[in-house]
Amino acid sequence: MVRSTSKRTWIAGAGFLAAVAALGLAEVVLEGKAAAEAQAAVQAPMFEVDPFWPRPLPNHWVLGSSVGVTVDARDHVFIIHRGAGTLNAETEIGLASSPRTAEACCLAAPPVLEFDPAGNLVGHWGGPGPGYDWPNWNHGIATDDKGNVWIAGGEKKDAQVLKFTAAGKFLMQVGRPGQSRGSNDTENFGRPAKIFVDPKANEAYVADGYGNRRVAVIDADTGKFKRYWGAYGNKPDDTDIGNYNPDAPPAQQFRTPVHCAELASDGLVYVCDRPNDRIQVFQKDGKFVKETFIAKKTLGDGSVWDIAFSKDPQQKYLYLADGKNEKVYILERATLQILTSFGDGGRQPGQFFGVHSIATDSKGNIYTTETYEGKRLQKFVYKGLGPVTRPDQGVPWPGSSRK
Repeated sequence: MVRSTSKRTWIAGAGFLAAVAALGLAEVVLEGKAAAEAQAAVQAPMFEVDPFWPRPLPNHWVLGSSVGVTVDARDHVFIIHRGAGTLNAETEIGLASSPRTAEACCLAAPPVLEFDPAGNLVGHWGGPGPGYDWPNWNHGIATDDKGNVWIAGGEKKDAQVLKFTAAGKFLMQVGRPGQSRGSNDTENFGRPAKIFVDPKANEAYVADGYGNRRVAVIDADTGKFKRYWGAYGNKPDDTDIGNYNPDAPPAQQFRTPVHCAELASDGLVYVCDRPNDRIQVFQKDGKFVKETFIAKKTLGDGSVWDIAFSKDPQQKYLYLADGKNEKVYILERATLQILTSFGDGGRQPGQFFGVHSIATDSKGNIYTTETYEGKRLQKFVYKGLGPVTRPDQGVPWPGSSRK
């Protein structure tokens, strides 16, 4: 009887433990399912790379380090690249003199290239000319509502921004090379990185840049300086604050390069403080609003390279190019929370090697350019909103957004 009672007691206890375990497992499963459903309930823009865009360039032309991209009101895509100076002379230029080839391959394309929505090359120009000082190290490119094209340069002596028509006719130069007097100069820039033109106020925002530590705002017609500011809206200070330390308190000044300054439709200015791994947001007068850090442990080149906005009226989403970690983040603009990302390191379509700049067209498609050895332009086709199923989507190959 004792043995029988003990056996029944053991069986009952084992059954109880099994029931508890089953309940625990069920709870874990339900929690996991709930978490997955909650994540899937988050919607974000979805994209697929177009591996056939743009079409091949003529004249044996190839791209050098491709640093700037912008889209005009016609959905024409303009890029700027650095050409021969960044091409490998043995493998990319001058092969006509080699006994291994009978035809010239390859030649650096002109600095500025214009593509229509189908990916056809429809314009090309740029380089030194009369009446202006072409940058030694061209960098940013922007279009305004009047169809003009703005160019900045980031070499040591570059202190100017240039304004041209879409066909390359020179219109205006602001600043003179070699004349920069630092971040409080109101006549010259200091290795400016990028420009954004506000059509309502007719003002150009300059991320200034690789030498200076500020955002500068000028009149888009006259080039007159109107205002400028540094990190947190502080007066810019060019004192060297040393290398970025992710564990230190946030720096009270921008580190160079200040890589972009983009104005959203609601009047907020988003600034890429690239080596500080942060986006800072300001009102148009330079009053600080908020900031967020992206991949905060990123050293060296930093994580915040360039930003663009989604094309819905509210510009609900922000796209961030990270050329160090080789991806494009998709953020909710109101909260600056990362929803997901796409891309990976590599040379195949949908991968990146130094993704440097980013822009969107009227249909919501994304265009990126790659510097260093990337040397290309890519298009990512907008496929509508979809559930976020994982934080990193990887390469957005055609068909992947429908899985």
